[in-house]
Amino acid sequence: MGQPESRESPGAEQFQLPPGQRLQRGWPVTHYGPVPKFKPERWEFRVFGATADGDKHCWNHEEFAALPFDSVVADLHCVTKFSMTGAEWGGVMARTVLALAPPAPQVTHVMVWAEYGFSSNLRLADFASERTVFATHMGGELLTAEHGFPLRLVVPHLYAWKGPKWVRGIEYMTADRRGFWEERGYHNIGDPWREQRFSYQEEPGDGPEL
Repeated sequence: MGQPESRESPGAEQFQLPPGQRLQRGWPVTHYGPVPKFKPERWEFRVFGATADGDKHCWNHEEFAALPFDSVVADLHCVTKFSMTGAEWGGVMARTVLALAPPAPQVTHVMVWAEYGFSSNLRLADFASERTVFATHMGGELLTAEHGFPLRLVVPHLYAWKGPKWVRGIEYMTADRRGFWEERGYHNIGDPWREQRFSYQEEPGDGPEL
């Protein structure tokens, strides 16, 4: 699906960090804007855009919580240069959502939408990684509101901004389009192992023109 996936992290067991990163003890809270108030009766997860059947697919909070639960042990690399290694993330795998609401054959990218209109774009291949997860838990505990409850996306092989907090849905796209931070100077792909932090580092083909 889509373009080739970025290189996966070697894993915490090898004690390697991407260039420019430092090991973080604990989990700092970093986000832009206020923490949204969770209202379960109004919460909905949507898959829309270029779906295979042309329809929008929706789950309320109870329905989404009933989807298959899986876990993955993976690192979190923040563009602010801290890395948290070996975290256990639990939730609904991205590939589960792809199977339940498949994209049309011509889809190449996904826009992840979160509260307050926040967005982040991903290549479909990155979103479809077997380690990409819509996390509800970390370390066996429910996420706190500050860390993204009720739902955050974790894409371990990319910088953490590519996995927004407070996710509300995904849009299938047939062409790339920059998300919130990508429009404001962050790299369109965001591979920490290539230290792709900022848009001025982009090479031809890395993303749409700013």
